[in-house]
This record gives sequence, C-alpha cells and structure tokens, in this order.
Amino acid sequence: MKISGFSFVKNAVRFEYPVIESIKSILPLCDEFIIAIGKCDDGTLELIQSINDEKIKIIETEWDDSLREGGKVLAAETNKALKHISTDSDWAFYIQADEVIHENCLTPIKRAMLESKDDKNVDGLLFKYLHFYGSFDYIGASSNWYSHEIRVIKNNANIYSYKDAQGFRKNDNEKLNVKSIDAFVYHYGWVREPEAMQRKQSNFGSLYRGKKELEKAKTGPKKYIYENSIHKIAPFKGSHPKIIIPRIEMKNWTFDYEISMSRISLKDRSKKILKKYFGIDTYYKNYKIVKR
Repeated sequence: MKISGFSFVKNAVRFEYPVIESIKSILPLCDEFIIAIGKCDDGTLELIQSINDEKIKIIETEWDDSLREGGKVLAAETNKALKHISTDSDWAFYIQADEVIHENCLTPIKRAMLESKDDKNVDGLLFKYLHFYGSFDYIGASSNWYSHEIRVIKNNANIYSYKDAQGFRKNDNEKLNVKSIDAFVYHYGWVREPEAMQRKQSNFGSLYRGKKELEKAKTGPKKYIYENSIHKIAPFKGSHPKIIIPRIEMKNWTFDYEISMSRISLKDRSKKILKKYFGIDTYYKNYKIVKR
C-alpha cells in the first residue's frame, strides 16, 4: 500500500501557521509528501526545505487573484498538489497547514486504509475534529465548528477539492462515500498570538471578500480580540500531539475566559433536540457515510 500526503501553504511564517508540525505529524505514514507553496517572501519556502526529508516534494505556485472571492483559490491550490501525487499511490492524505494528527491516531488510520483499500464503495475516510480556540486549553463546542471532514481520499482522478478546500467531491459535484474512523484532526487555526491572529484573519478575509479586506485592515485593529468572537467553548482535557508541544510551551499571550459565560445557543439546542428525539439530522455534511 502506497500513501501520498499533500497540502498547500503561503506566508506560513508571517501568519504563524504550524505547517512544520502539520507535515511531520503524518510523514511517518507517507511514502511521499507533495506541498504546493505559493509565491511569498517571508521565508516559507526555506522553512519547508529545512525539514530536509527526501519524501517531501515542493511545487512552487502562483496564486490566481481572480479566484480570491469565496475562497476558491484555496481549492485550486489544493488541486495543484493533488495532481502531483504519484499515479501508483493507493491513498492521498490531505492535511492543511494549521492541522496536526496525534501520533496515537496513526495506527488506526493505517488500519482503516488497509481495510478499505480495495473496497470500491469507499472513496475516502472521515475524521473527527477538535478546534482549538484562543488557547491550547479550549476547544469549540458549538455547531459553528464542523465536527467531521474528509482528510484521506482514494487516488482517483475524478476526486477534487471542493469550494474553499474544506472537503472533497467527485465527478460532477457528487458527494464522496466515506467511512468514519476513530481518528482526530487537531485544528490550531484559531490559536495564535493576537497580532498574528489579526494579520491572518485580515488576509483570510481577503480570500473570501476580495482585496478590499486588506485595505480595510490597514486602519483596523492590530490585535485580535478572541473574547469578541466566542461561540460556545469547552476545556480541553486530552493530550496534544507531541510534535506541537514545543509550540505550546512558547505561547506568549494570555487567554483567560470564564467558561460559565460560554453557553449553548438556541440554534444548537434545537439541532440537538431534533437529532436526539426525532432522528432529524440538520448538521452540515459534505459526504455520505458508508455503513460498516
């Protein structure tokens, strides 16, 4: 069984993406790792090169500004990396630059790959998510945070990155058939020093609302105020991947939040009641789950 990892990144240094930890977290499973690096001048290319692993293959790209709005450029860059994986790979393991896989999940992920490798009814594997917010000690606990997403797909030319690169589709906008596995993606996209977080959010906003967002940022706040954007959060009681521990130990900002202030919304209450008592699932699903 051959496994290819793939990702994309741009300005990882400027916006403090944990891309090194991201890549290294799945590298033990991969026979190769393709990463598309967008043109930038903050040292991102050199950062990736410093990993110095022969498995890593770098594709230098130019982001298409005409695809900025709606986040389409993110899917375009994902697809550039996907197209460069070896034709003889069985699986393609996708990971974004702010996502990390726990070392304890590698064995069950590989087991699931082996079990479904020759199953033509399975297009991919569905992961659970932990979204960290404000601090490495809190996770999102509302429906605003997606709870599952596809991160492993069959090496199939008909599969492509969907919309803003959150998930995948095949053929003509058809949802993938996936198996849900007991493995988590640790998403650290909302855990940064407040000034870096503000820079990242302004840039990210420009990928959805155009370059006017970058102009707006020039006169806007310089620090991100986490407390102003909190949905429901909860204390994280598990263990972080070992690869991210040094970054956690370097944390240099304070996020103190009174957890009792974090309450479930009426929208979330309604969704839970509909699912629990009436069997009506109103949560967003960009996939079709194959029963075991």
